[in-house]
Amino acid sequence: MHGVQTSIAMEGASREVRQQVSDEGRAYFQQLHDTPAFGADGTFDLEGLREGMGTRREPVDPSVTCRDWRMGELSGEWVVAPSADPSIRLLYLHGGGFVAGSAAYYLAMAGRISAAAGCAVLLLDYRLAPEHPFPAAIEDCIGVFQAMVQAGPDDTARAQSTFIGGDSAGGGLTLATLLALRDRRLALPNGAIALSAFADLTLAGESLSSEESFDPIMSPRCLPQFVQMYLGDSDPRDPYASPIFGDYTGIPPLLIQAGEHEIIRDDSVLAAAKAKSDGVDSTLEIWPGMFHVFPSHEPLLPDARQAIEHMANFIRRRSTT
Repeated sequence: MHGVQTSIAMEGASREVRQQVSDEGRAYFQQLHDTPAFGADGTFDLEGLREGMGTRREPVDPSVTCRDWRMGELSGEWVVAPSADPSIRLLYLHGGGFVAGSAAYYLAMAGRISAAAGCAVLLLDYRLAPEHPFPAAIEDCIGVFQAMVQAGPDDTARAQSTFIGGDSAGGGLTLATLLALRDRRLALPNGAIALSAFADLTLAGESLSSEESFDPIMSPRCLPQFVQMYLGDSDPRDPYASPIFGDYTGIPPLLIQAGEHEIIRDDSVLAAAKAKSDGVDSTLEIWPGMFHVFPSHEPLLPDARQAIEHMANFIRRRSTT
């Protein structure tokens, strides 16, 4: 897909074409290449990854409120922009390869989503591997989503509209949680958003090799360690581990975004294709010139702002109040 100049969005039979990557985006992409991708030197620094993704990144807008949340031993934070409707709720699942990441690291991004979409965002600190291997994180997501339906940021009444979203490992967990909720005949959200989803733990995607020299964020050399710490001896073809193998019948509408130049791009492509073949209203956006979880780089990146606006439009169109 090198040299791709458009982002193709598929929703039902429709197809949209977006303009090529912005000049700012192209320059930003080149700047990222000044630092080696995680794992490129063959080392796997779990402690450093956890420290980096455990830092607190406050919302840029000081009017956005962040409020601690707890349920039993689980914790997280509600992030709510002044214009947000607390009855419209998004459970957001952070990335970090199932072994790192935190709610605190995603406060800024959650604040931007809350303001753009007019929803309250619940960032969850789900349990991490290897201390809590598969399927612990999925069980956390299921339980917290059910609780979020019943109570919002001010312990308010039942939600009018709910969504699940996440990036990287959190994107994979988003898809796995949908499958699990459907299989258990529990309430499903109005829709779900998966960004740069890590959704094929068999590591069979062609983009692992084709984008290795282009991806500025992750090296394919680190992926087997993520998988081993998360799955242990579990089958990587289990649909809850690798949602590309799932049956999406009855799943609510999906928005799936990925960057052209990321090693796990094909996970998003395959998940969207499987969902579409199972009759799901599935929108796939491959953003030209972009990289892993690029929407988190807003406000520095115009393409990131546009991607967040696409998420906001998806939520607004599917909200019922």
